[in-house]
Amino acid sequence: MADVVQLDGRQVRLRDFRHDDLDASLRVVGDDRVTRWLSFDSLTREQQAERLAGAIKRAAENPRSEWYLGITTQTADDLIGFARIGLSGVKAGKLGYAIAADHWGNGYATDAAQVMITFGFQVLDLHRITAAIGPDNAASIAVVKKLGFAREGRLRDHVFTNGAWRDSDLYSVLVHEWKAPPEAQQSHSHDASRQ
Repeated sequence: MADVVQLDGRQVRLRDFRHDDLDASLRVVGDDRVTRWLSFDSLTREQQAERLAGAIKRAAENPRSEWYLGITTQTADDLIGFARIGLSGVKAGKLGYAIAADHWGNGYATDAAQVMITFGFQVLDLHRITAAIGPDNAASIAVVKKLGFAREGRLRDHVFTNGAWRDSDLYSVLVHEWKAPPEAQQSHSHDASRQ
């Protein structure tokens, strides 16, 4: 059985999903303000229950093909978002993240993305991490630029959401370009007990 994962940033904690995260996770993936920027439309409670069960099942796989983690603050265990690195190609990962709209503007996405990137390079031994972001998503573009990603180009008609095709701009960072924060010796706890 796979280890339970908990990663700590300055403001956020990332952890494996639990079944009791359903309602809190729906405040992210069921909110049109958030999913406007994601690669899928807003989900119903039933759809999210199915997705959540799938994420929990995949977290138990060994080896993992993705690290899809819930985001909480350091002071509360209520889910406020998610972050994900999906493994793809040779030593490569795809980064994604979302924060509930009521928590925007607090730096949580930047902190969570930084934690995931550090984990990707230092623990998963990745060489390259990419992020595909809608060209109009200025907030997310600002996050990856702040974290040292470079724009590679445009993926035309990359996702179909909200009844239309949408382009994505592809950003990437390579391991030798990554400047891990001083606190990158952060807690990467892999508790062997399942909760």
